[in-house]
Amino acid sequence: MNVRAHVFVRGYVQGVFYRSETGLEAKKQGVTGWVRNLPDGRVEAVFEGEETSVKRLVEFCRRGPLEARVTAVDVFWENYTGEFNRFEIRY
Repeated sequence: MNVRAHVFVRGYVQGVFYRSETGLEAKKQGVTGWVRNLPDGRVEAVFEGEETSVKRLVEFCRRGPLEARVTAVDVFWENYTGEFNRFEIRY
């Protein structure tokens, strides 16, 4: 079953390759969507794909890359849309 997760990550998550590492993990898991930095210091992402793969990516977000210090992850499960062809890093 395909699912969609809208994720907001708080902590020390900008300037530590969080977006690029998330992109690599998404491609590894076969997940589509996007990730971006927010002006308030959080990272926002939307993941779509097979439920197990999306859940793995959400778990990755809870720890992030080596330099990151994640303090909270808010996950909102939304209706799958199939609108993405690939995973992209937004600037």
